[in-house]
Order: sequence, then structure tokens, then C-alpha cells
Amino acid sequence: MVYAPTVLFSLGEGAVVPLIPVLATRLGADVAGAALVASALVVGQLCGNIPAGWLVAKIGERFTMTIAGLVTMLAALAALVATSLGVFAAAVFVIGFCAAAFGLARHAFMTTRVPPHVRARALSLLGGSFRLGMFVGPFVSAALIRLTGSELSSIWFLLGCLGVMVLLVLFGPDPEKRVPAITKPTGAALAEDSGEPVTGSIPRVGGGVLRTMWEYRGVLARVGLSAACLSAVRSARQVVLPLWGVSLGLDSETIALVIGVSGAIDFALFYASGQVMDRFGRLWAALPAMLLMGAGFLGLSVTHDLDAATLWFGLLAGVLGVGNGLSSGILLTLGADLAPEQEPATFLGSWRTLTDAGGAVAPLIVSAITAAASLPFAAAAMGAIALLGAGGFLRWVPRHVPRRDD
Repeated sequence: MVYAPTVLFSLGEGAVVPLIPVLATRLGADVAGAALVASALVVGQLCGNIPAGWLVAKIGERFTMTIAGLVTMLAALAALVATSLGVFAAAVFVIGFCAAAFGLARHAFMTTRVPPHVRARALSLLGGSFRLGMFVGPFVSAALIRLTGSELSSIWFLLGCLGVMVLLVLFGPDPEKRVPAITKPTGAALAEDSGEPVTGSIPRVGGGVLRTMWEYRGVLARVGLSAACLSAVRSARQVVLPLWGVSLGLDSETIALVIGVSGAIDFALFYASGQVMDRFGRLWAALPAMLLMGAGFLGLSVTHDLDAATLWFGLLAGVLGVGNGLSSGILLTLGADLAPEQEPATFLGSWRTLTDAGGAVAPLIVSAITAAASLPFAAAAMGAIALLGAGGFLRWVPRHVPRRDD
């Protein structure tokens, strides 16, 4: 009841996401327009986090997930019957908005119910559940298209996954009732910008989302910006690797193979990240992940014109996969560690908005630098952002998330 709804939602979403540009072109969009429609999903997620935090605080995780599932079904139906590009883009935006609400509801549940000594492993499994759906979904979509000959079959698959998910959430055992909320023994989110860890309980924050953002501006500006760097590097990896293969003149099958192997390495390591964080501390997963991804991007930037550029591309894509895999669950875990004991959902809405913003901006940075200079310069810039984020984690995580053995 904790992980199955997440797998269902992400599996349906993962089947549809790769086809959004294709369906947009069928409705008359050019390449730039199709990219804009695809970006509506990320924009929807970015816009949905703060309202989702308010909704979870008001009605709870279970009903927020139910509403998100039902509204996503309506948006999927709109996408299914859309005859204009505007309607389709609006449906994609709503799907992203509801995905943010669903993800935050499950994140808030795990934050308030999972004991701190196993929190990282539990949240790494949650991150792995999302990754499983996004990893397997495209293969399901390809099989459905081959069987039916229509891209719309993926939307029907999304509707089926959502229907099962809503029924499971509504009529299955309610985890909120079966698992009582716990009192966190640590207060890592700082209400005051003092730079010292809080050892007592955290006072209740009233006034909703904006007040929460103001009260915790210090930790959001410090650890939050470092986390945004991690999110940016993750997002850039998905853009840079395909473009790199194209710039080397590789065929689509080779590019897909390299990216597929990198993704498989990434997925295989998601639980190892949780083990490292629970046993040794959050920094021991965050810092190696950022350093590996920084080294991967910087390595790409200096190997583009070498004779063995293709070999380096494959090796460094694997390095990026290892780094990304070691970072699985870090953003979820740090958000849970930093969230106040009372009303964590509003803080998590602010936290996820910040981290999602990093992921949304990264493709724009890559595009702008590539247009102004070259793709190797863009890769070097993302490597620099990774190293900047690593420095931020090294400086702020020990202060705001002190190591606890209990």
C-alpha cells in the first residue's frame, strides 16, 4: 500500500512521457513546438508542488493521492480526444501538476511515518519505485504500439494504471491509519538563520506555505540550492547524452544502447544509496554522487574531439549512471530530514519546488550554452554546477542534518 500506488502511477506516466512530442507533432506542432509541449509536464510539476503541500496539510495524503489520480484521468481523457495543440498541451500540464501532488503526498507520508534510522532506505525504495515506472514504462509503450499500431494505446494504458491506483488507494488498507505518525528525534530544519543544529523540538509553524518558506529560508537557501544543483545535473544528463551521441555521428541504436546501459546502472544502485545514507550519513551518498557526475561531465567536455571519443562517451555515460544511481532518494531523504515536525507538507512543497526548478532550468542552460558556444562547453558548465553543489553539500549538510545513530 505504500509502494504499489507509486509504481502504478509512474508506470503509466513513464509509458506516455516519451510519446508527448510525437503526439504533439501529429497535432501540427513543429520540432520547437513539440519540445515546448513536452516541457509543459515539467512546468506543471513545478507549479503543482506548493498547492500540493497546502492540500496535503488540509485533507491528508490519501485523499490528495485520490484527487490527483482522478484529475489525471480526466487530463488523460482530454489528451486522448484532443484535436488542438492547445488542449493537448493543457492536458500535459495538468498531468504534471497532478504528478507533483501525488509525489508530495507520498513523500509527506514517508516523512511522518518512517523511523529516522531506516528513513534513507525507505525513501530510496520510494525513489526506486518512481524510477522503475519511468524505466519500464517506455518498453511497455513500445510493445503496445507494436501490437495496436497507435500511440494512443499508451494513454489508455495510463488510464488503466490510474484506475487501479485510485481503487487501491480508496479501498485498500489505509497506511495513515495502520502506521501511526512518529515524533522525529531530530530537528534539522532551522527556523532561525543561526547556522546551529536544533536539539529540541521544532515549534509549530502557522500561516501556511508562504510563512513556512519564510521561516525556513535559511535552510532552503543553503541545502536547498545544493539540492537544486543535484536536480539540475540529473536533468542535464538526460539532455546531454543523446545530444552527445548525435554530435559524434553515432546511429540511433548505438545512442539508445549507451543511454540504456547508463540507465540500467542507475536503476541497479537505487537501494545502495539508501544503505549508505542510513549507515554512514547523508553526505556519504550526496558527495560521491555529485563528484562522479561532475567528473563525468568534465570528462565529456575534453574528449569530444579525441580519436577514441566514442569509447569515452560510453565509459563516461556509465560514470554518470553510477553517480545518478548513488543519488537515488537523496532529495527525498534530505527533504524529510529537514521538514518540521509539525506541518511537514508545506515545507516539502517549498523544498520540491526548489529542486524541481533546478531540473527545469538545466535543459535551458544546456541549450543556451550550446547555441552560444558548443556542446562541450555546456557539458563543462554542468560539471562546474555539480562541483558547486558538492561544495554546498560538504559545507551545509553536516550543519543542518547532524549524524544521529538512533
